[in-house]
Amino acid sequence: MTVRRARPKPAATLSCRKEDALARKPPRQPRSRSNAQPPARAGASKNARPTKKREESPLTTDKEIAPDTFRVAPKGEKNVTGRWPVMLETTGWADYELLDMGDGEKLERYGPHVIRRPEAQAMGARRLAATHWEQADATFTGDIEEEGPGRWRFKRELPETWQMRVGAARFNGRFMSFRHVGVFPEQIAHWEWTEARIREASRREASRPPKVLNLFGYTGLASLLAAHAGAEVTHVDASKKAIGWARENQALSGMDDLPIRWICDDAMKFIAREARRGNTYDGIVLDPPKYGRGPKGEVWDLFRDLPAMLDLVRSVMAKEASFVILSIYAIRASFLSNHELMMDVMHDLPGTVESGELVIRETGIGERALSTSLFSRWSAE
Repeated sequence: MTVRRARPKPAATLSCRKEDALARKPPRQPRSRSNAQPPARAGASKNARPTKKREESPLTTDKEIAPDTFRVAPKGEKNVTGRWPVMLETTGWADYELLDMGDGEKLERYGPHVIRRPEAQAMGARRLAATHWEQADATFTGDIEEEGPGRWRFKRELPETWQMRVGAARFNGRFMSFRHVGVFPEQIAHWEWTEARIREASRREASRPPKVLNLFGYTGLASLLAAHAGAEVTHVDASKKAIGWARENQALSGMDDLPIRWICDDAMKFIAREARRGNTYDGIVLDPPKYGRGPKGEVWDLFRDLPAMLDLVRSVMAKEASFVILSIYAIRASFLSNHELMMDVMHDLPGTVESGELVIRETGIGERALSTSLFSRWSAE
């Protein structure tokens, strides 16, 4: 496995998936700026979704949750440095590789199985012969949207689950109805970066383990690797099935004794409660979906709710916090938009916000790069 980091473009110092459509959050209310306007109500289309009235939301009635003090930085009082674009790429590892891509699909190997799935970003031509694609063990058919449901067509009889490994973590793969199999391989760039920071924080303060919050935690690989590196982890996801899968992976990895709290809850509600309680974390990871619902029907819409979520993230950061990672899979987003939002939230802190894309490079004949998601991450160093 190789992770390569492209040379970033320097910038001036500035201020700032899943099965069951996992970890889904309630509608956010206006940002805390004094001139914020209520969000526009959905139109009359069949896809319109109602939003709660402003006065019903704790985000606008509890001043402790979204204070104005860190939303707008006075001119000349911005500390954080911004750097973009940063391309974090991987060529995979023993249990994963991108074999080929093109014509709106990608061909990958997960452990012993070759899998064929839709991929809107794969716009070029395929390099491998058609027979390689036709012999895929499993092909996903159905909705072309990332979160769209569909079904798998199997070339041969396959087990319901199969084991894979990344770093110190073992995990089960599964063919889910939303095209996923339990791991997002490009995230290894963040996992290794996070492990290094956790180990460094443990060396600086040996009296207690760093506390890490993993929101929208899915099948738990980020949580397992963080805990193995020495962190005390709180893992939050709205899907009971995902929590069960994550705990299954914990047992499979032989990590039952590691300090991980598995919490099935709406991420927005959970972090709001943590802010009210005064609980803080040294590192925060969030990997929200584009759209989803919480366990009690709470609605999450990335483009509407992310700013409020980042406000809450800022409010639960410990004084000596070392990192925040945001990953986004929504295709119509821009990494620059996410970068400016993160810069806005972190404007008065020292450290660096770097933003760009997570990239998987082919291991076969083409060696082309496929962008899979956007990211912004802040580091105190």
